[in-house]
Amino acid sequence: MKRGFYVIMAAQFFSSLADNALLIAAIALLRDLEAPAWMTPMLKLFFVFSYVALAAFVGAFADSFPKARVMFITNLIKIGGCLMMFLGAHPLLSYAVVGFGAAAYSPAKYGIVTELLPPEKLVAANGWIEGLTVTSIIFGFLIGGILIDKNVSSWLLALDMPMIETGINLPAEAAIAVIVWLYVLAAAINLLIADTGARYAKQHSHPWKLMVGFVHCCSVLWRDKLGQISLSVTTLFWGAGATLQFIILKWAETVLGMELARAAILQAVVAVGITIGAVYAAATVTLKKAMSVLPVGIAMGLIVAGAAFYTPAIAPAGGLRLGALNASYFLLIACAILMLIGMLAGYFVVPMNALLQHRGYVLLSAGHSIAVQNFNENLSILAMLCLYAVLIWMDLDLQTVMLMFGLFVAASMMLVLLRHQFNQRQFDSVALIGETTH
Repeated sequence: MKRGFYVIMAAQFFSSLADNALLIAAIALLRDLEAPAWMTPMLKLFFVFSYVALAAFVGAFADSFPKARVMFITNLIKIGGCLMMFLGAHPLLSYAVVGFGAAAYSPAKYGIVTELLPPEKLVAANGWIEGLTVTSIIFGFLIGGILIDKNVSSWLLALDMPMIETGINLPAEAAIAVIVWLYVLAAAINLLIADTGARYAKQHSHPWKLMVGFVHCCSVLWRDKLGQISLSVTTLFWGAGATLQFIILKWAETVLGMELARAAILQAVVAVGITIGAVYAAATVTLKKAMSVLPVGIAMGLIVAGAAFYTPAIAPAGGLRLGALNASYFLLIACAILMLIGMLAGYFVVPMNALLQHRGYVLLSAGHSIAVQNFNENLSILAMLCLYAVLIWMDLDLQTVMLMFGLFVAASMMLVLLRHQFNQRQFDSVALIGETTH
């Protein structure tokens, strides 16, 4: 990898680290403000909504300037969202501004990688990106939790600056004040990223033309024989992944008898599995062989469906009993199942992500292709979270929900695989991998 790639990864890591730590701090701020409980999940929806609502515009923005400059500007926007919380703006609105910064940051982050590296390096690069992203999620949640801890927040609030009234009075505000400096560090690293020299045609500034152009970009990728397959997989992956987070928490609570605080640790187990799978894919799967990982997605869905029947003796009656073993053994088995699910997910999504970036770069441009990807993936997140909420509202038991979810993922991946085989019978679409026009 080129030296500049590692600088980009460092900037991405600290920006993502701050994003995830801020989510914990924002939840704590809602709690400090005694906001209604339903507002807590709304934080994620407000954050993701920016990706969907602004998709037509952020791609053009990312392609209008050197990508490093765009990454710097968008980190400043994230800092602005944090400052809004200090100035009394509602946490939901403030976090939506941070989401706007993240939505504009993403096309630049992925786009600069396609500008910097040749196609044969993209799978390995995506292994780095996904691995560091998952690592930043784990440590971001950890840092956020530490900062809102009663002892740590008391120490932070006790710090005083002579002659200056900071206006920081709540534990969550003290945590956010620290997180701001993570964004500052990320922005500073952005200034060290060298210009790749890639330039694109002058972008439209009229909103209607941008929306028409964005619809055209979506159409181009969905019609492309390779783009439609990789876009289908990544769209399904992110929608399913967001829903799986909530399913895992509920599964740990009802099946393993874990409290919410302990159940959240299982999220880290899945994240570690994704990292392992992503790194292994980066080391073993070339861009030309990307389509070979599609059956792995089917296997992941079937394992999730099978996990619905894992009901140890410590759980409520019903399901498959495995004998009177101790709770630690059951927890170990549960962690192994979740680790395997994460490894399969990381293994099949990294090559698909790399292929999608390559086809987007060839057919469109770096910024526009990532904007299309973000739009579809985050629309999938919104849709699948809403569907999950409906299933819960219908009072379906967890076993039924998990079974339906796993079979849906497996069936969807099977349809994608069949579609790819159909495309291959028309002409050798895989032969298109590696071609460049920029």
